[in-house]
Order: sequence, then structure tokens, then C-alpha cells
Amino acid sequence: MIEISETAARKIRSLMAKQGISEGGLRVGVKGGGCSGLSYTFAWEKEPRLGDEVFEGPEGAKIFVDKKSHLFLDGTTLDYDTALLGKGFVFHNPNAKSTCGCGSSFGA
Repeated sequence: MIEISETAARKIRSLMAKQGISEGGLRVGVKGGGCSGLSYTFAWEKEPRLGDEVFEGPEGAKIFVDKKSHLFLDGTTLDYDTALLGKGFVFHNPNAKSTCGCGSSFGA
């Protein structure tokens, strides 16, 4: 299971509205790369793909996750940080054994 914080849900809905996307959600995934071995990916999608896991958070915000990525993201909370020096989505991932300094990649 992947949780979506209220802050992340508001940001997802806000970004969708700004881009004129009325249906769908945010595809979240994992790919090889980054200084720690794995990095997070994001893309807007109108609907989930066959075999995707779909997680719904507050305000109807949805994220779509493929089965392979879900292995690395299970138990994660997707949040949104509003700090002055680094606004953006943040993963609180219990599967990450190490992370890089900027937080955009991790090792499992």
C-alpha cells in the first residue's frame, strides 16, 4: 500500500488543474539510476495501465504504480514538502536502505 498525504493530494489536484487535466492521476515509479542506484519517476496519465496498482488519497488524488515499482514502494507515504529550499514531492520509503543527499534516489 502507498499512502498519499493531504499536502501531496492537494498538490496533485492543483497541478492537474493547472495543466487542464480533469481525469487521471500521477504515475509514480522506480527506475535504475541516480547516485544511490534507484530513482523515482513521475508522469501524468489519464488512466491506469493494465496491471497497475491504483491508490487514492484525500481529495480524490490518485497515483498509478506498476507492479515492479510497487515492490520498492510498498509502505511508502508520498508527501509534498513546501520548504523554501526544496519544494517538491517527498517519499517516506521504509524500503530505502540508503538515500542520496538530495533525496531523489535511493538504494534498496
